[in-house]
Amino acid sequence: MNKRIPLYLDTSAPGWMVQSDFDGTISVLDVTDTLLNRFGKPGWQALEDAWERGEIGSRECMKGQVALLDMDEAELREHLDTIAIDPGFAGFVAAAQAHGMVVQVVSDGIDYAIRHVLARHGLSHLEVIANRLVQTGERSWRLESPWASARCARASGNCKCERLAEQQNVHGRVLYVGDSTSDFCVSGRADFVLAKYKLIAHCESQGIAHAPFESFAQATCLLDKVVLGLEVAA
Repeated sequence: MNKRIPLYLDTSAPGWMVQSDFDGTISVLDVTDTLLNRFGKPGWQALEDAWERGEIGSRECMKGQVALLDMDEAELREHLDTIAIDPGFAGFVAAAQAHGMVVQVVSDGIDYAIRHVLARHGLSHLEVIANRLVQTGERSWRLESPWASARCARASGNCKCERLAEQQNVHGRVLYVGDSTSDFCVSGRADFVLAKYKLIAHCESQGIAHAPFESFAQATCLLDKVVLGLEVAA
């Protein structure tokens, strides 16, 4: 039986904001995976396997994988034009902003890809915090991680826990939206979580206050309940 967690979210003091993961949460597919499957040279899967075994962190994994991408910018843009997002995400953003909530996209993915996809859906105004893609030649790239931290437990390119703490200091409380392993650590520090896929089971096993959702249309309804101070099933 689902337990019910009463939430009393007063957006006037000190306020809430939203941080959302991108790959698999906002986007239907993991964008980096689609790029590697299409443009990756041999060797990227071995890095993926090493990361899954816990031998390397996600920062080292992605840095090595991006160095194996063989594409020019036109091919990159053409590919990104095929990436779909959850059709309810724009409505979720509008609802959050109507409640006075800042919405930030925080990802361990690639900033260029995220911004391009969001812009195609009229969401270029959203702040994106992610790894930086740098073109080093006509068909070569490198990944920079300005948001990395030596204290990051996951050795990620973007320490989501630090990004969350920054916004808690500014706004008071953070509603975090995510779906998978890159969201496990940060979900335990968020004030409330909207969870998809693997993150649901993690939140359940760790006793993290959350509500499961499958689409952003559902997340929008949950957001309204949260902001109005109603109970949310978790």
